[in-house]
Amino acid sequence: MKDTKVKELLNKMTLEEKIGQMVQVAGDIFLEEDINVSTGPLKDLKLSNEMLYNVGSILNIMGVDRVKKVQDEYLSKSRLKIPLLFMADVINGYKIAFPIPIAQGCTWNVKKIKKMTQISAMESNIAGVNVNFSPMLDLSRDPRWGRVMEAIGGEDPYLGEIYAKAMVEAYQGEDISKLGNIASCIKHIAAYGAVEAGRDYNTVDMSEREFRQYYLPAYKSAINTNAEMIMTSFNILNGIPATINKWLIQDLIRKELNFKGIIISDYSAIEETIAHGASENEKHAALNAINAGVDIDMMSGIYANNLKDLCLESKEIEEKVNQSVLRILRLKNKLGLFENPYGNLDKEKEKTYIMNKSNLEETKKLTQETFVLLKNNNNVLPLKEDKKIALIGPYADNIGITGSWSIFSDRTKNATILEVFRERLGNENVLYSKGTEILRQDEINKILKADGSPTIFIENEKEKEEASIKEAVEVAKKSEIILLLLGEHYKQSGEACSRSNISLPENQINLINELYKLNKPMVMILFNGRPLQLNNVENKLDGILDVWFPGTTGANAIIEVVFGDVNPSGKLTMSFPQSVGQCPIYYNHYNTGRPHTKDFRYMSRYQDIPTESFYPFGFGLSYCNFEYRNLKLNKNVLKEKDHITVTIEVENKSDCAGYETIQLYIQDLFGSVVRPVKELKGFKKLYFKPHELKIIQFEINKEMLKFWNSDLKFVAENGEFKVFIGRDSENTMEKNFFTK
Repeated sequence: MKDTKVKELLNKMTLEEKIGQMVQVAGDIFLEEDINVSTGPLKDLKLSNEMLYNVGSILNIMGVDRVKKVQDEYLSKSRLKIPLLFMADVINGYKIAFPIPIAQGCTWNVKKIKKMTQISAMESNIAGVNVNFSPMLDLSRDPRWGRVMEAIGGEDPYLGEIYAKAMVEAYQGEDISKLGNIASCIKHIAAYGAVEAGRDYNTVDMSEREFRQYYLPAYKSAINTNAEMIMTSFNILNGIPATINKWLIQDLIRKELNFKGIIISDYSAIEETIAHGASENEKHAALNAINAGVDIDMMSGIYANNLKDLCLESKEIEEKVNQSVLRILRLKNKLGLFENPYGNLDKEKEKTYIMNKSNLEETKKLTQETFVLLKNNNNVLPLKEDKKIALIGPYADNIGITGSWSIFSDRTKNATILEVFRERLGNENVLYSKGTEILRQDEINKILKADGSPTIFIENEKEKEEASIKEAVEVAKKSEIILLLLGEHYKQSGEACSRSNISLPENQINLINELYKLNKPMVMILFNGRPLQLNNVENKLDGILDVWFPGTTGANAIIEVVFGDVNPSGKLTMSFPQSVGQCPIYYNHYNTGRPHTKDFRYMSRYQDIPTESFYPFGFGLSYCNFEYRNLKLNKNVLKEKDHITVTIEVENKSDCAGYETIQLYIQDLFGSVVRPVKELKGFKKLYFKPHELKIIQFEINKEMLKFWNSDLKFVAENGEFKVFIGRDSENTMEKNFFTK
């Protein structure tokens, strides 16, 4: 309907109805047979029945029948029949679980990521979702933080910008009311990935210049692509919780970046400002949040129970409520919900589109591009099919490979590695032993206890573990090559999964050590949601293929890569540390006045480990052997409104075909503020036939050289620069140029 009608609707609403639109609750409340305000979620939120039927949106209810039932139940008791918004956390797919976002970023393939996002949006939209809490655009430099698994751009602001634009476009399309399009809610504003010590919900304190230079670009890219919603972050930013930070929300997001959409808190984040010590009580928390500009209170009763009194005390607060509600009504109107409150719910498409063969095949192809080959001594991979293979490890016969945020997928539909290997090679050629559990029971119990689940006691666990490893060794003796399926538990990464030890579990390391004594070729297939410390096992392995948490088609994707049907092409978006003591670690760091260049005491270094990463940003091997040579610039002086053309020859020196991602970095050698040792400014992912030579071309312009100076101006300064091109952030060729 026309915007004038939306405003007329706003004027018809009571104050209670307006406030209700600013409240979000869990949708399963409406599925209960007897909704009781004195028990359960309603008691926790302190909501009345009247307020319940005024709320504007609900969380994580999906499926045609469930969504229709909830919408019908709500509308039957709603005076103005304003439909609910259905919002959800579809982080890496709905029924099809795609690889986790950190893995998706390792494709360096924008087209594939857009295709994945479109499939995810279509499945979700058919099942009733109007708004998705994705993409997560927090720059992430510390693998101790569990939510790095959601960070598609990893540690790099340039990748974050590109992926942000692609995903928002793919979610929303040109018209969000059309079938397959949903509103994108970007998260988390702001700098959540910089929490101190990698501890979730923790403090963030940084200069505004640092924030603008590295953490803001991805958010800004999504806002410029017209993302409809923003979610605030849990952390304090420079002394003030992000959810009530006026500078962040009002001055930067609303005014400077001209964001017109809806701002929603994260789960109970407004209420949590009391625990932060930034709000005195619930009423004060509501006042702080509405003054900052938060439109929707997710899963707390702060707005529901306090905004009315605040409005009665202040016309200014009432006007802010009106502005928030108008934004919410406008989004519902954009989605076409006033004409059709069920949106694009489609029972028939729910049966025929969701999890269909075509999308599963597309998912498998995307999944294969996420795998990063970290080591391949003596070309141990790809495997030969005439070898007897031992599959050993807790992930060999395990369907739990979708990651912790795959909350809607059906894991029972996942094939296991063991199943697909035996299907391809026959039972007699594939030996199997679990070897050990993913974690020891005391470690699992810590997770269960934190989740509020009952813990389990296992008698004689140590003896059973030793017997299981011994059995695995006996099985491995009968094989010609050992394939180890190891890694993190899926509940060790994600929200509230910060870790101070990011090595493989001790029991898995013990398994590796015992199998190493057999002196057989040994390859590890690694399942993980974050960069891990691998230098304590890497020397015992001939090959390492990092498959992250690969999702629904993971097993079939893995077997095709392992046997060379598909050549791995993934490149890391986060550095792997030598030790957790290096964290946070990232490639685009600043030099100190004493950069570590040699083994001398008074340098910026560690006494006990190397300074550099174990695997650098951009790293990833291939079954091909790519040679880089003849880096050339067409000129060495860059003038205003001009460009320098950079070329390099890349040749596939092998008999196999594959993709290579050629990466361009730039260093500003002298600036008015210290500049990083290098920054990614471009890349090209190209397919090479056997022995094919390509001349790759990039263009450098002054826009690529801009940065935030000490006066908080975005400028390019004249001076001397280096351009680097190579296979990753460390293995590069370089040339110097100047600007005038």
